[in-house]
Amino acid sequence: MSQSAEHNLEKGADQQDPEVMLAVQAANDKKAVDTVVLDLRAIASFTDYFIITGGTNSRQVQSIADGVEESLRKAGRRPLHIEGYSAAEWILLDYGDFVVHVFGKESRKFYDLERLWRDAQRVQLAGEGEPAP
Repeated sequence: MSQSAEHNLEKGADQQDPEVMLAVQAANDKKAVDTVVLDLRAIASFTDYFIITGGTNSRQVQSIADGVEESLRKAGRRPLHIEGYSAAEWILLDYGDFVVHVFGKESRKFYDLERLWRDAQRVQLAGEGEPAP
């Protein structure tokens, strides 16, 4: 288990992993849509979190993935594996203790990871659940 994965396990369920939140912010900076973070620690052993987000076209999907990778690289993290970049329908960035999924609209509907992993706890992101101004 990686050092950061051990760090995540020691944290309480109400605390948010700073690298996960950095990835979310990087995606949002590229105008990602419908970003969701699932806490898988209680139900899976292969990773701690899924970040699921999307773009409106293949260019934006690649831009979101590039932004996440660049922000995390500046923080000293590199992905262990990247899949799907060329097709840009579903780009997966595997960081070990968390996995970033960047979907195009149709692929996100088709694969519906939120439904498949519905037993995972959903992490409340800043701005979620707050009334609109």
